[in-house]
Amino acid sequence: MPRRRVRVIALGGMLAIAGAIAPLAAMAYASWQIAIDKELDALEDVGRRAIERAQQTHAEAKRVLSEMESSTLERCAPTHISVMRIMTLNNDAASEINYLENGLVKCSTWGRVTRVIQQPEVDYRTSQGLDVTFGVRPVDGIAKRMTALRLGSHMVLVPPARFTTIGMMPETSLALFAGEGHLASMRNEVDIDFARRHLTGEARGIDGDMMFARLSSDGLYAVVSHSVSALHNGLMAELMLLLPVGLFISAFIVGIVIFMSKRRLSPRGELEMAVQNREFVVHYQPIIQLETNVCVGAEALVRWRRPDGSLVRPDLFIPLAEETGVIRQITDQVMDAIIRDLGSLLNEDRGLHIAINLSAGDIKTGRFLDMLAEKLPPSGIRNQQILLEATERGFIDVAAARQTLARARAAGHTIAIDDFGTGYSSLQYLQGLPMDALKIDKSFIDTIGKGTATSSVTEHIISMAKELGLLSVGEGIETEEQAKYLRDRGVGYGQGWLFSRPLEAMDFIAFQSASKKEFGPAPEIIRAAA
Repeated sequence: MPRRRVRVIALGGMLAIAGAIAPLAAMAYASWQIAIDKELDALEDVGRRAIERAQQTHAEAKRVLSEMESSTLERCAPTHISVMRIMTLNNDAASEINYLENGLVKCSTWGRVTRVIQQPEVDYRTSQGLDVTFGVRPVDGIAKRMTALRLGSHMVLVPPARFTTIGMMPETSLALFAGEGHLASMRNEVDIDFARRHLTGEARGIDGDMMFARLSSDGLYAVVSHSVSALHNGLMAELMLLLPVGLFISAFIVGIVIFMSKRRLSPRGELEMAVQNREFVVHYQPIIQLETNVCVGAEALVRWRRPDGSLVRPDLFIPLAEETGVIRQITDQVMDAIIRDLGSLLNEDRGLHIAINLSAGDIKTGRFLDMLAEKLPPSGIRNQQILLEATERGFIDVAAARQTLARARAAGHTIAIDDFGTGYSSLQYLQGLPMDALKIDKSFIDTIGKGTATSSVTEHIISMAKELGLLSVGEGIETEEQAKYLRDRGVGYGQGWLFSRPLEAMDFIAFQSASKKEFGPAPEIIRAAA
C-alpha cells in the first residue's frame, strides 16, 4: 500500500502547506489594508490642516481689511500709507496692502501709485465676503504673483505659499483649489492634472501608483497624494521581520508595536509622555528697572528637558501643546516649579515678582485663576508677586479675555501684553482690555540704531503705551545702545542678554542677591499708574 501512503502524505503535506500559507496570507493582506487606511487618514489630516490654514489666512486678511476700511484716515495721505505699512509688517497674511478708487490702485504699502494699475477681476468670493483674484502682480512689478483678497476699497496681497504653510512629509504632494477649480497654492512636486482629476469622484483611494485624499470646506478643496511604492517598500520590510514569528504572535506584536511606536514617536505622543513624566523645567530671565539697574523679578521660561539631558526650545513644542490642550498641565507644572524654586525668595523680598505666560485657552476660560487661588496661599506668595503675560493671539475672543483679565486684576495680579506688535489685535480692543504693562517685542528692539523701515515703529509703540497709561518693558535687549534708547524714552523695564541670559533657579537667586547688594532692594511690584 505504498501508493496510498504516498497519497496520504501528499494530501497531508498540501493541507499543512495550505493551512500555514492561508493565515499568513490573510494577515499580510489585512496588514496591507490597515497600512493603506492609516496612510489615507494621514493624507486627509494634511488636507484638513491645509484648509484650516487657508481659512485662517482668509480670516487674518479680513481682520486687516476691516480695520483699514473702518479707519477714518484720509485715503492715500502719508498717515494712511504709514498705517498700511505697519499693518503689513505686523501681519504675516499681508505682503502688500492696496487702496483702490474707481477701479484703479491709488496707493499701496509702498506709497502713492504713479502709473495706472487696473483693479483685477474677481475669480471667486469667499463666504466671509472677500473677493479673491489669483496671479496678481504686486505694485512694484518685481515680486512674484500673489493672491489678492479685497474688501471694500482695500486689497491685501498674500503669497500663495502662505495658504499651505503646514508641516508635512517631503514625499507628500498637496494642491489647494478654490472656487471653481482655481489653483490657489501647492506644496512639493504636484501633478496638477492628477489633482484636478480628483476634485470630483471618490474622496480617497488609490489611482495607479498614487494614493490620494480630497478634503473640501467652504469653497476650498485640498487634494493630497502620496506614492504607493514608498508605502509598499516600508511595509514589506517590516512584515519580513515579523511574519516568521508566527500567526498569532506576529499579529499581536504587529498591532502593539505599530500602535505604541507611532504613539511614542509622534510629536504629540512625545509631548504627552513628557507631561506625564514632568520633564519640564523653568529658567528665569531677570527683569531690570532701567533707571536703577535693580532686578525687580524675572520672566519664567519653560524648557523641555529630555531624558538624555538635551533641552527643547519653547517655540518647538508650545504651539503643539496649545493645539493638543496639554498646555494647561504645563502651566500648572511651571507654577509648581516657581513655588518650589523661588517660594522662599518671594516670601523674603515682597518687591520681587515673577511673570508667567498664559495660553490663549487659559485667557479664554480663566481656568488658571482657580489654579493660582489654590496654589499661592499655602506658599505664602502674594498674588501681586505673580505677573501674568498674555500674547495678542490670546485676545481672539475679546469678551472672554476682558472678563478673565478683569478677574485677574481684581485678584491683585499685574497684567502685561507680551510680544506687542507681532499679532493682530486692534487698538480699540487693547484700549478696552484691563492692562498694566506692554512688552515691546525683541524684533522691534533689534531695529534700534539701524535706521531700518521698522525703526520708527518702536518709538510709536512706546508712545502708544504712554497714551494708554501702560508701563513698558523692552524684550531682548542686547546692547547698551538699545538700553539707553529705551531709558531716554521713558521705558521703565527691560530684559535681555545685556543684563543676563535665562538662569536656572539657583543662578537667578545668586543674580538677584548680587543686584540687591549693589543697587538696593526691588521696588514695589510694577502696576500701571492708570
